Amino acid sequence: MDFSNLHTILRSLYDEMMPLCSGMAGVAQGIAGLGALFYVAYRVWQSLARAEPVDVFPLLRPFAVGFCIMFFPTVVLGTINSIMSPIVQGTASMLDGQTLDMQKYREEKDRLEYEAMMRDPSTAYLVDDAEFDRQIDELGVTEVGTAAGMYIERGMYKVKKAIQNFFRELLELLFQAASLTIDTIRTFFLIVLAILGPVSFAISVWDGFQTTLVQWICRYVQTYLWLPVADLFSTILAKIQVLMLQNDISELTNNPNANLDSSNTTYLIFMIIGIIGYFTIPTVAGWIIQAGGMGSYGRAVNNTAQQAGSVAGSLGGAAAGNAVGRFKRLFK
Repeated sequence: MDFSNLHTILRSLYDEMMPLCSGMAGVAQGIAGLGALFYVAYRVWQSLARAEPVDVFPLLRPFAVGFCIMFFPTVVLGTINSIMSPIVQGTASMLDGQTLDMQKYREEKDRLEYEAMMRDPSTAYLVDDAEFDRQIDELGVTEVGTAAGMYIERGMYKVKKAIQNFFRELLELLFQAASLTIDTIRTFFLIVLAILGPVSFAISVWDGFQTTLVQWICRYVQTYLWLPVADLFSTILAKIQVLMLQNDISELTNNPNANLDSSNTTYLIFMIIGIIGYFTIPTVAGWIIQAGGMGSYGRAVNNTAQQAGSVAGSLGGAAAGNAVGRFKRLFK
């Protein structure tokens, strides 16, 4: 499954839904026009009743909001997206750089680990079919027990690697699924806010609802920041994995007999941390810009994160640790 294509589809979905904002502009203009009528009439009447001069500047507010409603996709969404887009592009470039480094070091680690096992005749037959066949051919008729033991050890080694790869791929799938979940919810929120944005602007013209305009802008910007925050979080995790891979490469270079089982377990632990951490992204975005009315979702996300962490921990920690531990004891 190519998750990058799914994220691209979500970006395209947002662009495809933006023309619907124009459809709501007509309804919003009616609401805003009626609100502007009461807004201006009330203040003019108040000034006349007090025998005060009419202050014209505050009366321009409904007309400015109406102008934003008329050209909402360009003036409002275009301005906000243009300001926030460099932030998204900057964090995305940081993530791409760390991902490329991680792939390079992972290939280097796998190569050194393979070469280290090939240098030792007692482990070379576990990873190379030709070496296994050669050692089997060299055994005599009287060494049937040794050959049977080699078959068993080779089979157990393959099962051990298969289990490790299974749990690694499972946690990586859950990690990508958590990322996709956050991105999907973010896109849904942005589309709803964008389509109904003209209505929010129109309601803000009415007395008592002025804060609706500020709250809409805060919520839109906060939700927009979910993506760069997610990219930064992924960048940090990728950097940690790069440092771990560099340490493993150093161990394999200086000590060909180094045991990397603990490093593989640590990698699984960091994947579990990453799955839990992805669901804290809305909270972190709320620290950058404060927006009211989203606390219930934050609590729901945190509860989901705890449940996801419990499931991922039980799957990746207990099962993988016990299974790998049993296979390790078979080699001793």
